[in-house]
Parts: sequence; structure tokens; C-alpha cells
Amino acid sequence: MKQEDKELLFVDLCARLPYGVKVNAQYKDGDGWKTEDRKILGLYEDGQVYLDCVYTTIDCIKPYLRPMSSMTEEERKEYNLTKTLSIVDYPTLKSFDWLNAHHFDYRGLIERGLAIEVTEENNPYKG
Repeated sequence: MKQEDKELLFVDLCARLPYGVKVNAQYKDGDGWKTEDRKILGLYEDGQVYLDCVYTTIDCIKPYLRPMSSMTEEERKEYNLTKTLSIVDYPTLKSFDWLNAHHFDYRGLIERGLAIEVTEENNPYKG
């Protein structure tokens, strides 16, 4: 993974931490290498990623994100409400918070191969 991609992924995931972002992660434990879906609990500037009970590196994870095109009409209305508040900079911040909370890929990580597109079949956020 290129350094530019690592930095982009780091910035994106930091903003998503409060919203329970889930990733497909490769990590090594006492039994060898494993690949599992896990929740990120922490990120470190040196590229280490803390998942629930294990560590890995940022180039061994791919977050599950929704493409912007998957936004439903009801979600679009809710999202648009975040942009119509009266405080000058507040709508922009609220809009990004809303997108992060609903796991939307507004940075194009899916197209760059840095994230996995959430579908009905592979939605780790269901339930």
C-alpha cells in the first residue's frame, strides 16, 4: 500500500472511530495468520491498529463502507437536514458526522481498493 493511501485511510478511520467502524482484518496470533471482521478500537500514527483484543497494521485492514449511491431517499432527506442548519460551519461538520455514522464512503476509498463495499450479503453493521 502506498504511503499516500495509508495516510488517507488513517485520516478517514480516525473520523469514524466514534461510530463503530468495522473492518476486514488480517492479523497474526498464537495460531498463525487469521482474517476476520473486527471493530477498530484505536489507531496509532505509526500505522498500528488496535482491534478488539488484537493488533495489526493499517495496510492489513479494509473498512466496510457504503457507496454514496446506496443512500436511500429517506437517508438523503435526513442527510440534507444536516446541511440546512443556521450556524455557519455547523452544517458541514454535522454532515460529515452523519456520513461517518452511517458508514458512507465520501472519500472514494472503495474505488481505490482501500475499502469493501457494504452489500446486503456482507453487511457487518446489520443486527
